[in-house]
Amino acid sequence: MTTAVVRALGALAHDTAHPHPRTEAPCPSCPAPAVLADRADGTVVRSGSVVAKAHAPDTDTAALAARTALASALSGILLPPVPQPAVPVVDGRPVTLWPHGEPVDPADPDAAPWEEAGVLLARLHRTAPPPALPPMRGPAKAALAVARMCAARPGDPATAPVREAWRRLPAWARDEAPAPPHRSDFICHGDLHLGQLVRHPAAHGRWLLIDVDDVGLGDPAWDLARPAAWYAAGLLPPEVWLRFLDAYRAAGGPAVRADGDPWPELDVPARALTVQAAALAFAKSAAEGRSPDEVEQTMIDACARIASLLVELATEHSS
Repeated sequence: MTTAVVRALGALAHDTAHPHPRTEAPCPSCPAPAVLADRADGTVVRSGSVVAKAHAPDTDTAALAARTALASALSGILLPPVPQPAVPVVDGRPVTLWPHGEPVDPADPDAAPWEEAGVLLARLHRTAPPPALPPMRGPAKAALAVARMCAARPGDPATAPVREAWRRLPAWARDEAPAPPHRSDFICHGDLHLGQLVRHPAAHGRWLLIDVDDVGLGDPAWDLARPAAWYAAGLLPPEVWLRFLDAYRAAGGPAVRADGDPWPELDVPARALTVQAAALAFAKSAAEGRSPDEVEQTMIDACARIASLLVELATEHSS
């Protein structure tokens, strides 16, 4: 954590929440800024009703501007940013400002808004894309996860099933080619999980999607793929998966057929997200000097099953 960056973000969020002349003394009515996240791809600090996010130094600022403009335009689906006359910069990193929203309560899984997530995604996917929206970054993040794993565990035979499952994905899912044309022109979130939903206004407003860093044009099935992968691995109960899927379909979501088996559309993205999860499990556990935990091992085992099945199918087709 860079203390100077956190301090600057806290001050920026505070001054945005309280648009009055700043003084040197701390505001007596406000708690100290809280660090919500601090990763290589973003540092997030909250002060009162405003959240400031410093994006990575190599962020494509034109793409970021297109994504934040989309969030402003789709304020009933995406959390809109706090308007700014110019993009603030902290330590060479572009900064966006957002209203604080109430996140999903991890201590109350039964209240998780799976239906709301499905409806929001369907509405997003059905929206006509604006000009100049960049590609969705889901495949790029999967490729980065595999690269992190290979760097963290070079030559480790335990990672072989993950690398094999990755190798057998089509090029577009590995971020090596564009998505198929008939699946590439939908607005996608790019990184859907329950941590990407908040209530705004907090704490009783409507649910909205947050974090536009990966939003863009692509295959809408990618946004359903993480829950699908969890379901296939046994981490998401079937009834919860069906609540999410049924709500998405009922809202007219185009990622999967209206009824019947959704797996023809979900297979490739779900395999890619399984590989991504397994690769991150290996990378994180190596960085922390530990073995993968139970959930991480479940995704690694799922990846091994995928690789084994694909090898069997390839052998059958060649014989």
